[in-house]
Amino acid sequence: MKDVTKIGFASALASLLVSTAVAQSPLPTFRPETIDSQVIIGYGTAIGDVDGDGKPDILLADKKQFVWYQNPDWKRHVIVENLTEHDNVCIAARDIDGDGKVEIAVGAQWNPGDTVNSGSVHYLVPPEDRTQMWTPIQLPHEPVVHRMRWVRISRHEFVLVVAPLHGRGNQGGQGAGAKLIAYHVPETATSPWTTEVLDDQFHVTHNFDVGVWDPESDSEAIFYLGKEGAKLIFRRDEKWVQKPLKNVQGGGEIRWGKLTDKSTYLTTIEPFHGTHLVIYQPAGQRPEDPETVRTEFSNRVVLDEKFNQGHAIAVGDLFGNGSQQIVAGWRNPNEERTIGVKIYFPDDEKPGSWKSAFIDENGMACEDLRIGDLDGDGRLDIVAAGRSTHNLKVYWNEGKK
Repeated sequence: MKDVTKIGFASALASLLVSTAVAQSPLPTFRPETIDSQVIIGYGTAIGDVDGDGKPDILLADKKQFVWYQNPDWKRHVIVENLTEHDNVCIAARDIDGDGKVEIAVGAQWNPGDTVNSGSVHYLVPPEDRTQMWTPIQLPHEPVVHRMRWVRISRHEFVLVVAPLHGRGNQGGQGAGAKLIAYHVPETATSPWTTEVLDDQFHVTHNFDVGVWDPESDSEAIFYLGKEGAKLIFRRDEKWVQKPLKNVQGGGEIRWGKLTDKSTYLTTIEPFHGTHLVIYQPAGQRPEDPETVRTEFSNRVVLDEKFNQGHAIAVGDLFGNGSQQIVAGWRNPNEERTIGVKIYFPDDEKPGSWKSAFIDENGMACEDLRIGDLDGDGRLDIVAAGRSTHNLKVYWNEGKK
């Protein structure tokens, strides 16, 4: 395939050729199970223990309802519905206080054509019985709220980070920058939430990832992607620091992963709502390497160029071999009239090359996906939500046959 672009050393080009042949030995068997066949638009997914029974549940931001599916029978519970006039769009779920139960925040009032009055952010207060309806608390927000994640900033403190699609009043990607905002959790949820702007330079953004960039730090870093490029945002001495991720092109989806304990990578879908799944590796791999080296990417490899409306990436060690593979999906039929979810992994026989295989071919118009061990067997499973297919599926990792 002619899907490799090289930044830097021309002599290494040959080693970056990509193979999309179906895997033979390392690929586990993934058994699909439909959890919900009546999803309207599966805007966003999350995995976390909602009821505190020690089992991870599945959460979904659907068009007009936020719901959770209770492990292990996947009974569907409505958290809140008809929150705003327009659609729901995103959900963040994580145990931030150490009680074994997730805290939930959501984004709604989705109207991407309105960059002035759209958007909403809500923290949801749980009832004693978490299978009942939750109470929303509206928080300040920017227009066109699109993605949110809980981010650890110290050993015992988290913030809610929210990214809008556009800047306020922005038209056609021109005008004010989109404000990436951190919300600090007050003592009681009904008290005022303080906020701070982490970035306002990108004019059109789509997603961000959260991960450990510095193993010596108690805080997590944000890998932030927009049409104009990518940047790293992290905490140092109780202040936010920004570093451009050099040579990373603009796009829509981004995830931070690792091949080994000493080898990391970024994976993106490019361009915005794009066609290409891409992997980058930094010039420096070790924490002691200078930041200017660790945030400069020396090569760009295209793993797939047949997406149409690529909209979801997750990374995780689904093979159980210490390396993190890439799972990605797209939501519109491509030139081959195919939609689906695929897994991408290094070719052990050809260092620097990658293979791929379908997890779901034509059964999932993938809007969002997550990875987690849902049944406690030590193997990571895949959760995906479909748009035009109106479904929510688990792909159970049954290991190698």
